[in-house]
Amino acid sequence: MYISQLSLTSFRSYAQADVHLVPGINVLVGPNGVGKTNIVESIGYLANLASHRVSNDAPLLNFGADRALIRGTLHRGNQQTQLEVEITSGKINRARINRANPVRAREILGMVRTVLFAPEDLALIKGDPSNRRRFLDELLVALRPVEAGTKNDYERIVKQRNALLKSIRGKSKLTASQENTLQAWDLQLAACGARLIRGRLNVLSLLRPYMQAAYADLADGAKEASAVYRSSLEGEVEDASLPARDLESLDQEEIQDLLLSAIEANRSRELDRGISLFGPHRDDLVLTLGAAPAKGYASHGETWSFALSLRLAAYRVFGDDDPRPGSGPILILDDVFAELDATRRNRLAHIVAGAEQVLVTAAVVEDVPEALKGHFFQVSPGQVVDA
Repeated sequence: MYISQLSLTSFRSYAQADVHLVPGINVLVGPNGVGKTNIVESIGYLANLASHRVSNDAPLLNFGADRALIRGTLHRGNQQTQLEVEITSGKINRARINRANPVRAREILGMVRTVLFAPEDLALIKGDPSNRRRFLDELLVALRPVEAGTKNDYERIVKQRNALLKSIRGKSKLTASQENTLQAWDLQLAACGARLIRGRLNVLSLLRPYMQAAYADLADGAKEASAVYRSSLEGEVEDASLPARDLESLDQEEIQDLLLSAIEANRSRELDRGISLFGPHRDDLVLTLGAAPAKGYASHGETWSFALSLRLAAYRVFGDDDPRPGSGPILILDDVFAELDATRRNRLAHIVAGAEQVLVTAAVVEDVPEALKGHFFQVSPGQVVDA
């Protein structure tokens, strides 16, 4: 798939920008800080309804604007679709498909598929567990958009259950009404949480072999890369020395039973702390190189290779999910080549060069490998010019 026409209104640093992209390789060149990443960020937003740079939408609006528009013409196989997302300050975002009446923004999830490589990816290896949970969840939703509802429902359940736990924190005895309400939230958390965990495990099973192969290719196979889902059911997920429970062999109902049992067995702990201690919001993806955890032990080069391997694995998973011609994801490489040594640059370039559409950002042309020198755009503050 590819995007041919991209239009931005009041998005980030652009009051208005219209960019005519081409199939194949598109290279956006300009000094740091002029808005290259804003262009590729907008395409990522069409895919995920989220930015890879910030956790909320407020910074996406041009300063002083109360709304931003992202419009794109998507080509997927023989089908052409006009997409529009309106990001509104303090209101629910809306979308349009082929200029029809507005719908909920999440109705367009799954239509655009992107795999984005960015310096922020180092947080997948070095950062806290929320980065790795987000990686799994975004891929899950991109593959199965219906799971966006599962994720949103789960976040709402945890928020409301935590509010209840805080309101009764420290009480020696609960009223019948409080007990019944808490049990109702227990059941909802276990049911929705089990569905989300099962979805993450399915995604991980698809990712793992491609991740291992990609890391071996990028790093000459010096160490084997591995990824294990670590559940809050096993205790402190940050402790990689704990034995892993084989959740991957369990179905959704079995995981739900385990969650509910853990919640019931630890009622006093949750009441003492006033938070939900079990569920996918406290899980992690433990990444290892050889026998050691990647976090804290991997070198800078190994960290980059591992992060790139996760993204390349996502690219392969998308390809398996929809192998029809013209349906592969758009690849975005946002200022990554300046961070890589020559060997990793060239290996990554040759791996991704065959994608239907690739977008590359770079401060200088010299940072772009020869295999990825395609159609150039010069970016300056507020402007994108076909070069």
